[in-house]
Amino acid sequence: MKIIYTVIIVALILFVVTFSLQNTLSVHLVYYDVLDVVLPVYMLIFIVFIIGLVFAGLMGIVERYRLNRTINRLNRMVRDLKRDVRENEPPVVLDETKTTESERPV
Repeated sequence: MKIIYTVIIVALILFVVTFSLQNTLSVHLVYYDVLDVVLPVYMLIFIVFIIGLVFAGLMGIVERYRLNRTINRLNRMVRDLKRDVRENEPPVVLDETKTTESERPV
């Protein structure tokens, strides 16, 4: 299994290197007067990809937090319902008249 992971990692690194070598044209980015940058196309694509990963990770963290709150609320509700059932359960009463002859003590 470790060999498969190594092969996958090497293939990804090879892809990144060859992609970078094939896309070296410069791009001039301007955003009003705030941003004025010249960088290669591959760098722009990688930066946008990393920003997307960070954004997706943050959305995942928010979703996990929301689901944990829901799980805690439902666990609390289950605990309360179990407690209510135990409190409202009638006590167990043994009926001597319904016992069979084999169950009666000698």
